[in-house]
Amino acid sequence: MCGIVGAVSQRNIVPILLEGLKRLEYRGYDSCGVAVHQGGGLKRARSTSRVAELQAQADQDGIASGTGIAHTRWATHGAPAVHNAHPHFSAGPAGSAEAVGQSVGRVALVHNGIIENHDELRAELKARGYQFASQTDTEVIAHLVDHYYNGDLLEAVQQALPRLKGAYAVAVFCRDEPHRVVAAREGSPLVLGVGEGHGENFVASDAMALAGVTDQIVYLEEGDVVDLQLGRYWISRLDAQTGRYAAVQRPVKTVHAHSGAAELGPYRHYMQKEIFEQPTAIANTLEAITGISPELFGDGAYRVFKDVDKVLILACGTSYYSGSTAKYWLESIARIPTSVEIASEYRYRDSVPDPKTLVVTISQSGETADTIAALKHARAQGMPHTLTICNVATSAMVRECELAYITRAGAEIGVASTKAFTTQLVGLFLLTLALAQTRGQLSEADEAQHLKDLRHLPVAVQAVLALEPQVIAWSEEFARKENALFLGRGLHYPIALEGALKLKEISYIHAEAYPAGELKHGPLALVTAEMPVVTVAPNDALLEKLKSNMQEVRARGGQLYVFADGDTAIESEPGLHVIRMPEHYGALSPILHVVPLQLLAYHTACARGTDVDKPRNLAKSVTVE
Repeated sequence: MCGIVGAVSQRNIVPILLEGLKRLEYRGYDSCGVAVHQGGGLKRARSTSRVAELQAQADQDGIASGTGIAHTRWATHGAPAVHNAHPHFSAGPAGSAEAVGQSVGRVALVHNGIIENHDELRAELKARGYQFASQTDTEVIAHLVDHYYNGDLLEAVQQALPRLKGAYAVAVFCRDEPHRVVAAREGSPLVLGVGEGHGENFVASDAMALAGVTDQIVYLEEGDVVDLQLGRYWISRLDAQTGRYAAVQRPVKTVHAHSGAAELGPYRHYMQKEIFEQPTAIANTLEAITGISPELFGDGAYRVFKDVDKVLILACGTSYYSGSTAKYWLESIARIPTSVEIASEYRYRDSVPDPKTLVVTISQSGETADTIAALKHARAQGMPHTLTICNVATSAMVRECELAYITRAGAEIGVASTKAFTTQLVGLFLLTLALAQTRGQLSEADEAQHLKDLRHLPVAVQAVLALEPQVIAWSEEFARKENALFLGRGLHYPIALEGALKLKEISYIHAEAYPAGELKHGPLALVTAEMPVVTVAPNDALLEKLKSNMQEVRARGGQLYVFADGDTAIESEPGLHVIRMPEHYGALSPILHVVPLQLLAYHTACARGTDVDKPRNLAKSVTVE
């Protein structure tokens, strides 16, 4: 979601700020802007187009400086419009000396997150004479900092922050203090980049934004405030006992951000590239796995696994569907009761905590606000054992959890997750085997067979990708539809859910998924010749039941599109279209069956001409509630 880049330097940092925004475009945004300290005042450019247009505008306006901040915004408060785009300025209350020239301003600020008490603060600031030019909650922070400003920007920010309720990452600079940027975080990610020349230092919402500029990164913790100046920086945080800010030390880490991962290469879109990277991503995630051991998930994992008798999975979106698939594995293989909760709902309902529960969070970015909040809620309820399946080793989720398994999918740029999903499933299957082993449910023979199947997965996925031409033929039919049903049974029901999600995310076709046995309990009323019904048909114990469900569709004139294992004896005929999967893959079959569903969504979206990598209204990393 929203991206922040800020810098102080002895050179012009505008190209660095804008390049940083380009690296964050994959997160999703609907406006962007940049503000600098120039000519003794503040100067900015803002746009509701892409960063490339903002760059052209900045070049035309001659915006150049050694101090500045930049932002990509995903709209929450206020529509996507230039007057709502960041950075926001404050010029002081009306009638004051500072308010002369509202367009110039004294304080410039960018913000990720949501301020829950913005209405209350807005009313207070209006009473003090401040005039608002936007509908955003962010402008409240800019005016609040200006209100407290008395010659020291750090002190003004430190006074303003305790007044804010909600989540934020902010970066702010002042007209009266060149070469100084102050930034802070509470609930939204923020990193400090330590420069290697020109006396420069940086701040960003993601280390990727600073790739190629510095690899010396400080991951700021909750409540940290950082003061960036030429050649130096200070980090402080509020001491709850004294009520004062005190200096703190944070380690500097060498982080090689995935600057090359954003290269599209021969592919038409990042999503297509990432679908075809799945064999490599799975192989990388399994690299060095020679046997099953709880210590794959961190030191002390054996002790934790021996102490738990339940699993609670917390996740959102695609990650929730990977957790839903894992529930079948955990209960059938590890024989451990498992519940899966949508993270955004879990902390707002009354639940029954059990200290012997392993709380598992799943997140591609490791910064998903709802999932982090749910994790903290579970811990506060008295469930201390936590584990995350995550794609970013340096993320907040990994730092918050007791144990972790880091998938190695690499940077995922497309908003619709593909390779992150399949590598999450691999990590969750390994967790299943480790828990099964600890609980005495995994024989040596079963372990050897599962490891053999895992090692063969990259080759098996590659064979599924070879079905792309057949999927393209189907997509031409789907592109003319406005609705679709997806059916699955057992552990393939979550895969049907994921397939429906992919189609609706990027093609904007309304798609829903159901357990196939539920057809006659309502969804069958929707089936007509204009309703394509996608069916996931592995050769498992539920196949004959699934065939009966398919006949229910055919009897109503529905068009079936079936992904069937080769030995299912399901043949193509009028009204029944079949693509044969290369092989049946037992418990790991969901990882294979999701791949053609990804391809179907992708090529349908291409046929409809939508923005595949940046679908409307969506963001890659959802860092607000």
